[in-house]
Amino acid sequence: MKKNIHPTWMRATVVCACGNKFETFGTKELLKVELCSKCHPHFTGQQRIVDTGGQVERFMRRMAKASAGKSASGEGSAEEATTVPAAK
Repeated sequence: MKKNIHPTWMRATVVCACGNKFETFGTKELLKVELCSKCHPHFTGQQRIVDTGGQVERFMRRMAKASAGKSASGEGSAEEATTVPAAK
């Protein structure tokens, strides 16, 4: 193993967004995480939506905007559908 190329190994404190703290080892003294074993649905057995980036709300806004755009422009309405002339 080469000398002086590896990061220092130290005791690290992990802080979760739920407030849980525990110690481990790592290359940084403080590690901030969004989920841990105390709040993750897999470990707690509770069903809940974990939406950290607002992805569900963003999707719902896009869908509402798309449906409002279709109704405003009249796409898909029966009145604007062209009729096929009868065969002679």
